[in-house]
Amino acid sequence: MAILQGRTRAELRQSVGYNLGAIYISSASSNGSTTTIVDDTLVGGDDNHNGKWVVFNDADGTSGQTTRVSDYTANTTTLTLSPAITASSATSDTYELWDDVYNPKALNDFINQAILDATGHAWDPVEKLDLHTDGGSLRYDIPSGLSMIKDIYFRNSVDFKRLHACAAAFDETVDSDFTVSLDTKDKKQGTQSCKFVIAAGASAGDIATDSITSADISGYDYIEFWIKSTVATSSGNLKILLDDTASCASPLETLSVPALSANTWTFCRVALSNPETDTAIISVGFEYDADIGACTVWLDDISVVKNDSADWVKVPRNLWRIDKEAKDIILDSYSHGVARYNLFKIVGGDKPTLLTSDSATPEIDEQYIVARATALALASTAGGPSTDPDAKNNKAGFWMGMAASARRAFPLLTNVRLVE
Repeated sequence: MAILQGRTRAELRQSVGYNLGAIYISSASSNGSTTTIVDDTLVGGDDNHNGKWVVFNDADGTSGQTTRVSDYTANTTTLTLSPAITASSATSDTYELWDDVYNPKALNDFINQAILDATGHAWDPVEKLDLHTDGGSLRYDIPSGLSMIKDIYFRNSVDFKRLHACAAAFDETVDSDFTVSLDTKDKKQGTQSCKFVIAAGASAGDIATDSITSADISGYDYIEFWIKSTVATSSGNLKILLDDTASCASPLETLSVPALSANTWTFCRVALSNPETDTAIISVGFEYDADIGACTVWLDDISVVKNDSADWVKVPRNLWRIDKEAKDIILDSYSHGVARYNLFKIVGGDKPTLLTSDSATPEIDEQYIVARATALALASTAGGPSTDPDAKNNKAGFWMGMAASARRAFPLLTNVRLVE
């Protein structure tokens, strides 16, 4: 993608306004009211600005309010607004004054139309680390936020330390509402997982812990683990605890488990909060941190990794395909010989996001957006040959050409596979 300047929707709209010769940007010179703006830089006689559009920005944080000038009084340089704005205008509050033929709300829509027109030609680059193979499954849900996939890599190696293989039941401290055992059938790594049956009487803060050999993990930055719950959870309903004191009495790390779908094994990666203090971890804990009712939770393979030490290898393209209808990645059975138990990195892109606020910034080339939106605005106000004295149709054609030139500069995407 082209290098972006981080310009907001308001700045893009103003650039379009300058191209149209239809905008005046200024600020209030003294206090007004919810229905007036006083600006001593305005010129013209009474009623000179009647019918024009105003986009008002309150210094207290309310921006992008669109209203219209119902009256202009020249001797006090006062714009009367209808409908009223949410708070009284004050000195230095900024605003845009638009010619009556160009509704700023329509300009916002033209900006989004330009982004929509680029969909399929430009993508917001995305990398996802959501999927992990398990040596058995061949079908995986495509993570959200991907509209196309270019390549899939597997983590060939990484500097890691296994804290708990979940080959032994947690038994250091176990809340009375927990029943902990090993499950040799429902597992992801090794020969068993740790199973927590949680009774209806459990309450937020109940935990089960297990002691481990002292581990210095201060050089690691992520914890990784498998987890499954019989009920759907929100982020933070469940937590993993790490501590240098027994029974996780004063956890050094309290790590929120991401949201989980019911009855689905999920591979989780969570950044350690305070790795510099984690020099002698001796207790690993599982915490039930919200009253989500009776449920069963499985944990497996709790490890820490040095994220930047990973070595990534591309999965051959003949070993994976996309099921668009199900939005799944399907692996060929031969892939198990390449990536049997490995984290995947999916490199692709998402559709560029539409701009829904004046502070939002685009994910595609701003020069293209401004040119395309200018062309659409001119075309929307141009008449036929006899009613187009300002040659807006010709100007629209010029800006369409500028937009097409900018779009040709988009990176050429090859060998991508569409998700939808």
